[in-house]
Amino acid sequence: MSKLPSPIIHEPRGDLPVLLSVPHSGRDYPDWLVGLAGGGKSALTVLEDPLVDRLVWRALQRGCGAVIARAPRAAVDCNRAEDDVDPSVVDGARRSRVSARARGGLGIVPARTQQHGYLWRRAITPKQLDERLSHAHRPYHAAIETQLQLLLDRFGCALLLDCHSMPPPPDDVPPMVFGDCRGRTAGAWVSAEAMAITSRCGFEAGLNDPFAGGHIIERHAKPANGIHALQLEIDRRCYLDAKLAKPGAGFDRVATFIETLVVELGQEMIGRRYATAAE
Repeated sequence: MSKLPSPIIHEPRGDLPVLLSVPHSGRDYPDWLVGLAGGGKSALTVLEDPLVDRLVWRALQRGCGAVIARAPRAAVDCNRAEDDVDPSVVDGARRSRVSARARGGLGIVPARTQQHGYLWRRAITPKQLDERLSHAHRPYHAAIETQLQLLLDRFGCALLLDCHSMPPPPDDVPPMVFGDCRGRTAGAWVSAEAMAITSRCGFEAGLNDPFAGGHIIERHAKPANGIHALQLEIDRRCYLDAKLAKPGAGFDRVATFIETLVVELGQEMIGRRYATAAE
């Protein structure tokens, strides 16, 4: 099996203690992966968070660091734990203690989608799974750990913003949804401030419903040590065209919102850090 591409790493180069994570926008589909898909490439691309890697461009210009997956989510999902395995996808995988996500078809290697059903012509071996982890998943998390530590060493605090997009949700779900794993991955003030910034930017926001956050923020957040983490879900209608395929009229508005979010949260975090140190 050929290698999966390693993530893109943008080292922080500004004055903000913020790191962006974009795990689900990878579009580098190797031929061997497409060949394994019963429905071809089109059955795999529906798993993407389309163009979120481009949506963060203003925040990157502002100097934020970022870790961006190039490997497609269909090959390995960086927002899942290594043992979050669907036994139908990996030969010999344990059939006990399978997570709800894996049972739903969205484990570390997605098994199925609502549109296309079961995705794969055959299961992969544990060795093949380990290769995917070694090429893409482990480097992704190692990069997050390294960049967060750099921020912590420099600023004494850090914020990880894990960026995703969601298909058009039900009417009662706002267009922006933050997750802090119900208070476990960020201080209450961080989530409250994120909601307030979102409102000032003209978007409605929700917290932890229907998305409370996944493996990335759970793994890397250490609020007691100064590392906070939020997941952000964005309604795709806010930034894509009517077919949800290309940038739409709202693309730059959302890019500006993300820039504003990281700038104001980062500045507030530094201000609180200095105030605490001065006490």
